Amino acid sequence: MPSIVTFIGWHDSGKTTLASQVVSELKDLGYRVAVVKSSNESGVVFDTPGTDTAKHKMAGAESVMFLGPDQMVLQTKNRDLSLITLAHRYFPDVDIVIGEGFKTARQVAKIEVLRNQDQMLRNQVHGIIAVATDLEDVVGDYIFRLHESREIALFIEKRFLLDKMAGHERATLMVNGKKIPLKNFVQEILAGGVQGFVSSLKCADQIEEIELRIRVPKD
Repeated sequence: MPSIVTFIGWHDSGKTTLASQVVSELKDLGYRVAVVKSSNESGVVFDTPGTDTAKHKMAGAESVMFLGPDQMVLQTKNRDLSLITLAHRYFPDVDIVIGEGFKTARQVAKIEVLRNQDQMLRNQVHGIIAVATDLEDVVGDYIFRLHESREIALFIEKRFLLDKMAGHERATLMVNGKKIPLKNFVQEILAGGVQGFVSSLKCADQIEEIELRIRVPKD
């Protein structure tokens, strides 16, 4: 399942520009990238030239999803799914999902894009792992300049991708949209049992990946 990092900041802070540059850098590093963009505006036209979603596609994103109050493109109503659920359900084949917005998303790493000291979110929002800004008086462990998209991409790679690529997950368990951590031996037991059953079916030929979704009946 993909790692998730989202870029947050106030309107016109430069989130889209920086995020699309980081997408391009991650693509150059050889990773498969998807983008999920959140917006507070209704009636937004998706994927036309010059729009934010078009910029992400031009940057090389494998997939782009737009999330607004009135729509989620893929063309469907917004069902208020969490960013983690969206990433795992719709983009299981990429290495990382880059978000734009989602400052209140729980258990998601965030990079703040900051242009105005008075609008800093770092002390108000959980999960901020770095700040991108050209302000000189912002200090911290991971502070990047707005032009340092390459450095940010390498930071993301080191923190979220290198160890993951070295040890692939054998099985992933999602319960009500929340990923449940599984020890390696549990992954092996779960994956081996399901694979053994599917292999016995006549429809199974050259199995590469199996997806299983279980709906629990209501009492």
